[in-house]
Amino acid sequence: MRRFFEKLLILVVAHLRAMLLSPWDVGVAAIVWQGGRIVLVRHSYKSGWLFPGGAVDRGEAPAAAIIRELQEEIGLSQSAPPRLWGVYTRSWLWATNLILIYEVADAAFEFRPNWEIRELLLAAPDAPPPGTGPAIRRRLQELLGNAPRAERW
Repeated sequence: MRRFFEKLLILVVAHLRAMLLSPWDVGVAAIVWQGGRIVLVRHSYKSGWLFPGGAVDRGEAPAAAIIRELQEEIGLSQSAPPRLWGVYTRSWLWATNLILIYEVADAAFEFRPNWEIRELLLAAPDAPPPGTGPAIRRRLQELLGNAPRAERW
């Protein structure tokens, strides 16, 4: 348990440092397809079902970042190359997040719960489970063509 809190503290400090030194933060998320369903994950430090993803490291290409995040979070072993699906902004206090969403098809993975991701489920994009975050629900409606694409998260 101590290791979990140490890693969580490192994550929080890194994000606070980034926000103070640079008002822009770039993140990636993935719509991962497997058998007509999408991957949703539940974090240890956030509530609700979300797309897997995370921060783009300094100097890292976003497409490489999403593959790295998927390897870390869900145990991705292979997939089609990621395809940029959308770009969104989100503001929090004085910082702005730029979020790039990729579609990842033909994914093969072996998920094991870890300190960051506690659960994974495969969901029908038109029937997300209870507890799916509102931004994720909006993205799914956009994906299905039931809503126009927004610019803000």
